[in-house]
Amino acid sequence: MIKTLFYDNEAVMILDQSQLPDKVEYLRCKTIDDVAEAIKKLKVRGAPLIGVTAAFGLAMAIADYQGEPAELENYFEQARVKLASTRPTAVNLFWALERMEKVFKQESVTEANREQVGERLKQEAIRMYEEDIAINRAMGEYGQELLPEGSQVMTICNAGALATCGYGTALGVIRAAANRGKIDKVWACETRPVLQGARLTVWELMQDKIPVTLISDNMAAYVMQLEQVNAVIAGADRIAANGDTANKIGTYALAVLAAYHRIPFYIAAPLSTLDFKSASGSDIPVEQRPPEEIREYRGLYFTVPEVDVFNPAFDITPHHLITGIITEKGVFKPPYEIAFKKMDQD
Repeated sequence: MIKTLFYDNEAVMILDQSQLPDKVEYLRCKTIDDVAEAIKKLKVRGAPLIGVTAAFGLAMAIADYQGEPAELENYFEQARVKLASTRPTAVNLFWALERMEKVFKQESVTEANREQVGERLKQEAIRMYEEDIAINRAMGEYGQELLPEGSQVMTICNAGALATCGYGTALGVIRAAANRGKIDKVWACETRPVLQGARLTVWELMQDKIPVTLISDNMAAYVMQLEQVNAVIAGADRIAANGDTANKIGTYALAVLAAYHRIPFYIAAPLSTLDFKSASGSDIPVEQRPPEEIREYRGLYFTVPEVDVFNPAFDITPHHLITGIITEKGVFKPPYEIAFKKMDQD
């Protein structure tokens, strides 16, 4: 698996996913502003990876701090707020920032222990990184049990190794099934407007020699009508307490189509994606992206430049359209509110 992220004690090194598949290039982010900009501009993307990237960004910011110890708490808070503002829908971002904040507040910072605090934050970010890979592998094992031999699976966006610290969520399930010879084909929706499916999912699966066929998003219904799909698996950026799920725009359409064609529709996401503060999907903030993502691609306009644009990054899939939610603790089935409460009590 290609490394998506690492910290070399001087900078957070990020695989620039905006350049894929044309070239594999790493960004050297030396300031908190660099990290925030990389997240905001989708150079690093995927809810789990965004969270861990932000964690490394905070660790770097504290390690590099040269001001007065008495001002360090304010500096930490400013850095945290800056990172939190980058992608409002991805709950893993806030989960990671809260986890780093707990570590930071464990003891008072003095001139003598400032370096030690920075090291503790770095070690916490490393733990998150390693946990994410282990979680994804566990998710893959639970999820692959749902897929029969000869499966043809449809997916949207990129919920693979590139969206995580390694292995992947939805693609992690596909990867685990492929390792057992269960996958005949993956149907990858191109995922307009930024083409994460065409650019990233296709590239990633071809690297692993998993058979993949690319389709435009509006071909999904016809492929299902041809009975060429056994299951649909997508990732998630936030899951509400009732099971409503926010994921890349176009996911809701796939869920509706899957229900009509009686095809199981699964969400694969770590438990850190659950947001019990959101009772339902209506409580989930949906990020609005820049209009240029719709009007042009890599500097080339293919519409009237001044046309009004509506560009939500995500849509909300109602829980009743989701067959199961695959996590590192197993597969949750409806009713999700009861299943989540039971898990929380356990």
